[in-house]
Amino acid sequence: MLRIPYQELFDNLLRVLLKLGFEPERARRCAQLFAETTRDGVYSHGLNRFPRFIAQVQSGIINIDAQPELVAASGALERWDGRLGPGPLNAYQSMERAMALSREHGMGCVARANTTHWMRGGSYGWQAAEAGFIAICWTNTMPNLPPWGASDSRIGNNPLVIAVPRSGGHIVLDMAMSQFSYGALASYRMRGEPLPVEGGFNREGLLTRDPAAIEASNRPLPIGYWKGSGLALMLDMIATLLSGGRATYQIPPDPERESHLSQVFIALDSSSLASADQVAEQIITHFQTSQRSPEQVRYPGQQVLRIRSENLAKGIPVEPSIWNKVKAI
Repeated sequence: MLRIPYQELFDNLLRVLLKLGFEPERARRCAQLFAETTRDGVYSHGLNRFPRFIAQVQSGIINIDAQPELVAASGALERWDGRLGPGPLNAYQSMERAMALSREHGMGCVARANTTHWMRGGSYGWQAAEAGFIAICWTNTMPNLPPWGASDSRIGNNPLVIAVPRSGGHIVLDMAMSQFSYGALASYRMRGEPLPVEGGFNREGLLTRDPAAIEASNRPLPIGYWKGSGLALMLDMIATLLSGGRATYQIPPDPERESHLSQVFIALDSSSLASADQVAEQIITHFQTSQRSPEQVRYPGQQVLRIRSENLAKGIPVEPSIWNKVKAI
């Protein structure tokens, strides 16, 4: 594994996006989101995902010039059309708008139809937390997760993000509806490592820790078994209803063509809540003083902060073959 400075990573991503015709400010924001995702250790949705993003731009699935359009508004709720623009830019703008609505109404909600993959969902939780907002956001996906008790994919592995700002380190939960996302499965496979716990079924229908076997069967395990299956269904339904967009069953079941996604972004200004930071600190202190298990008890986002610090100090790990592919564009 090769390590490179953050600035070198950012500069190369920016160079590629400008070469593709991105407007400079949009190119910088998009490069930043990919670079920060990689910096924070979510390699599957950072640099490793960048070549697929480029391919979707080149094939016309992503329209780099599309600007989001406001479709309807009712108080603190707005409905937007992403017009198949770059998913990370659409999502960043959605959270910015949700925060603006929250300042005006106490809470803001933006529902967006017709967008493309937002890459790391946690990016928008960190975005909100760093601005002092509590946030909840999620997206539906193509059908890539079997409902509990089924063998064919009918629901989406719909990522859910919940963020709470805290001066001692923001708390950001970023989770898929499967025990391991497809990106995580790919990362374990590329490292040649088994999963730490069973993450899905093989072709014979047996639970396994082999990431390649789960990818081959397309049967990852829903979190909480039937509970994760039900949560995935409800997230898809609410995102579709609020945005007026497509449901999972209407999205092309092809990762190279995945588009027309529906998303929801909710923000609440924590500065208006008395002693919010103090309460968050007390909860985390109590949480972390629990009796230790063999692995350290960590709050959501703590590992990200550790990896971020390490990667900024030592350089960001990149897969040489992918890095060389990006540099050659």
